Amino acid sequence: MQKLKQTIWLYKKRIFLLMGLTLILGIAVITQAFAMTNIVDGVFLNHQTFSAVIPWLILLLFILLIRSSSDYLSKRIGVSIASDVKNATRKELLTKYAGSSIQLAEKGQTGKKVSMLLDGVDEMDSFYSQFIPQVMQSTFVPILVLIIIFTQHINSGLILLVSAPFIPIYMIIIGIKTQKKSEEKLEKLASFSGNFLDALKGLVTLKLFDQTKRQKDELEKSSLSFRDTTLDILKIAFTQSFALELISMLSIGIVALELAIQMIIYENMSFFTAFLILILVPEFFTSLKELGTTFHNGRASMGATKKVLEEFEEQENLLLWGKEELPKQDVPPTILLDQVGYTYPVGDFQLKPVTATFLPKQKIAIVGASGTGKSTLLNILAGMITPDHGSVKINSRELTSYTEASWLNQISYISQHPYIFSGTIAENISMGITDKVEETAIEEAARLAGLLPLIKSLEKGFQTEIGEAGRGLSSGEKQRVSIARAFLKKPNIVLLDEPTRGLDLATESILQQSIEMLSEKATVITVAHRLHTIKNADQILYLENGQLQATGSHEYLVENIPAYKKIVTIQKGGAKQ
Repeated sequence: MQKLKQTIWLYKKRIFLLMGLTLILGIAVITQAFAMTNIVDGVFLNHQTFSAVIPWLILLLFILLIRSSSDYLSKRIGVSIASDVKNATRKELLTKYAGSSIQLAEKGQTGKKVSMLLDGVDEMDSFYSQFIPQVMQSTFVPILVLIIIFTQHINSGLILLVSAPFIPIYMIIIGIKTQKKSEEKLEKLASFSGNFLDALKGLVTLKLFDQTKRQKDELEKSSLSFRDTTLDILKIAFTQSFALELISMLSIGIVALELAIQMIIYENMSFFTAFLILILVPEFFTSLKELGTTFHNGRASMGATKKVLEEFEEQENLLLWGKEELPKQDVPPTILLDQVGYTYPVGDFQLKPVTATFLPKQKIAIVGASGTGKSTLLNILAGMITPDHGSVKINSRELTSYTEASWLNQISYISQHPYIFSGTIAENISMGITDKVEETAIEEAARLAGLLPLIKSLEKGFQTEIGEAGRGLSSGEKQRVSIARAFLKKPNIVLLDEPTRGLDLATESILQQSIEMLSEKATVITVAHRLHTIKNADQILYLENGQLQATGSHEYLVENIPAYKKIVTIQKGGAKQ
């Protein structure tokens, strides 16, 4: 709520202008009532001629113009504030998403983030465009009207004082319910959007495994849940409208009865006073009723605003990197894993404390059976995961004392399934470079990655368009693109997450040659499972059940670690070492 108030006062000039226009509107409402009462009283009771009431008619026309203009300008100011807030929020949220840490970027569904960026921010509109202007109108106008009524007839003023509080009390009760339902609606919309986008991205897989009907049922269930929540909010709105009409109708009826008794029975009130009060009382309740309607929308909007602001808080809570730049030097940095461990929040797997030192230009291999923590350790090195305990040190300094960008500038991460974006081959190879890249440099990177013969066989060469997610390229060709990215970037540290897994031997041989060239100038840390990938490593980390069992060369581990020797024997087809 504090953040919400801060966003309002960023536009304080327009807020003050809104207050001024609302005050003018209140004065116009009272003046209009006096003008109408004078005209009716003059024509019907005092038998004035038409020419005698012309000045009052002109004044009434002028007042109506002022009233409509001030109301219109108030709404325009509200819309302009809403537009600016939404625009600024979208820019800030987009900047947060784009600049968020890797670990945060990996969290949540893409569809949910898109839904929050578009629908969530749009839901904020009514709070600024309707609720704020109406709150001001419903504050100034009823107070001014009540003051005038008290000066004319104290009993009528007291009736309004007694009945009016029922409206805000009812609004608060309904508003709290509306806000909760609105938050629930936004959550369900985000969930539906995320599931829908996931289904689209995995449509081929769903088809192959004959799961399209199950996914369709899940989407239908999610859609119906969103529909039901939306209808619940509409039910609350209709109930609120009925209750507000009932309260105001009864109150106006009581005031009218009191005026009739004073005029007819006690004969101690003039027609002018009674008619003026009868005109002002509906104005009093109209302002409060309109606040009731906008209060409903405003609370719904505040629910959406709360969800959007939670996105900012989540981003801020996970900004774990420091502010110091890590300079890129010709010699790779020394990396120290100091009792690094991590426990996943979901599941029982735990990477127990790992201590190791990686010297510049070493070839490091991380081996072990599936599910032993190899990729977890690599993700910690990449900065995708923050360890629960222990630390990663770069040249004796904590990794998190540096900026994330300066660390990512040092590394290239090549996974089993590198993502290839829709665009040209040249754009995909150069995507990790912020400065302008010469075509000759891109060509050299492609040559070193063994990709040049393929590119030259294409009609448009480097300008050949690749489909989204690399459609049109084989797994080996995608890996070569990711290797070419590394050659162009010239990183100090190369992280490889089983990049040759699932590839044929010929393609694997080409990639191994490329990786060998990368290791001449960089520290290469590889998660691997094939013997010929790891046997030439300077240092091998052998993991078992999330625990570092041993560190050393291939020969040392074969001689001293039976479990490692067993893996080697199996890969050799049972041959003895």
